[in-house]
Amino acid sequence: MYLRSIATAVPPRSFTQDSCWSSMQLNGLLAKLKPRSASLLESILTSGGSGIERRNLALHSIDDAFGHGAETLNQNFEREAPALAGTALLEALQKSGRLPREVDALFVATCTGYLCPGVSSHLAEQTGMRDDVYLADLVGLGCGAAIPLMRAAEGFLAANPAAVVATVAVEICSAAFFADDDPGVLISLCLFGDGAAAAIWTHQGNEGDWQAGHFTTTHRPEDREKIRFVNSAGMLKNQLHRAVPELAAKAVADLYEKRSADPDQVLAHSGGRDVVAALESVLPFQLTETREVLRNHGNMSSPSVLFALERRLIENRDADRRLWLTAFGAGFAAHACELWR
Repeated sequence: MYLRSIATAVPPRSFTQDSCWSSMQLNGLLAKLKPRSASLLESILTSGGSGIERRNLALHSIDDAFGHGAETLNQNFEREAPALAGTALLEALQKSGRLPREVDALFVATCTGYLCPGVSSHLAEQTGMRDDVYLADLVGLGCGAAIPLMRAAEGFLAANPAAVVATVAVEICSAAFFADDDPGVLISLCLFGDGAAAAIWTHQGNEGDWQAGHFTTTHRPEDREKIRFVNSAGMLKNQLHRAVPELAAKAVADLYEKRSADPDQVLAHSGGRDVVAALESVLPFQLTETREVLRNHGNMSSPSVLFALERRLIENRDADRRLWLTAFGAGFAAHACELWR
């Protein structure tokens, strides 16, 4: 399948790591945590070693991230996810020269909230798609979802060659924010941001267009408990193990061995400083775009790898002929695909 356009979107408010720490000091949060937990927050947010400078969050202030129950958090997701996804999708459609009513199928991936009907229903309505558009929501795939999302689009286009397909990965990570003394919860408060990425795909393309394919995946359920969401009083609690960077590196290295050809660059999910460093230790590339996404937006979960792809394409490097994308997360699962022209 061929990429017709790609676009990304983030909430308008951007918060530096220093401003997050200052807010936590002023709003009484630290007094509710154990001293060791407060020290963990300070070390991540103020040392500059996280690789993150700022994050875009669908919040008026950092104070809005604390003290809410499950119902309010999911209401935040229901309000913000379709809106942010719509911003990215409408820009992608405009770039491709197509109207919403020309879309035949819409695939949406998310893991930071739950809606029934899914985000795709809200998105189709607000953008003005036809009432016979095929809608599909991929949930539960975590940070790695963008590549299985593309693979689903490829399958639809193989069966419907004349179709126009839109894919959207959207995460409102701030709708899963809360605070307690669990290290995974605290690290999530410091690393994750909100974002959406949309792309338009067709079965046929023109010379010089980017084509996507050669999808690969690996699923390792024996490591499921090391990275996943668990239910905590109705809220999404991010369960993270210190072995995640090592798991990601091993899985990505195994997938890279299955590549069809050597790429000009690898574009990866920006899981965090330690994850990116672990990937660079097993790949023959410096993950420049991935680090830039992490620095400016934090870990946005599923849209992150597509942010890196957009940045690489914006650079318009004429020498680029093949790109290798990889994303990974809950499962434990890792995925990869290739783009070439």
